[in-house]
Amino acid sequence: MAFDDPLQWIVIGVIVIVIFLWGPQKIPELARGLGRAKREFDQASKEFQGSVSGVTSSPQAPKSADQVLIETARQLGITTEGKTREQISQEIVAKAKS
Repeated sequence: MAFDDPLQWIVIGVIVIVIFLWGPQKIPELARGLGRAKREFDQASKEFQGSVSGVTSSPQAPKSADQVLIETARQLGITTEGKTREQISQEIVAKAKS
């Protein structure tokens, strides 16, 4: 195995520096922390993609912003009759905060 690529030397150097700075006992803890962070990032990405695809899943005509707003309000149990767009938006935000 030849180490001709400078990137390989950089990776090896970083690993050696990490071992010297934190010791071999901390490496598993760091790896677990990185694994948890990656898992949370992947989960958040999937949730975001699911919510975006749920909003844009209509194969016929794209929904207007008002339609999405009203749909969201109804899903949260907010009545929309006789309310302005701003009032509905404020109620959605208040419901999301609680």
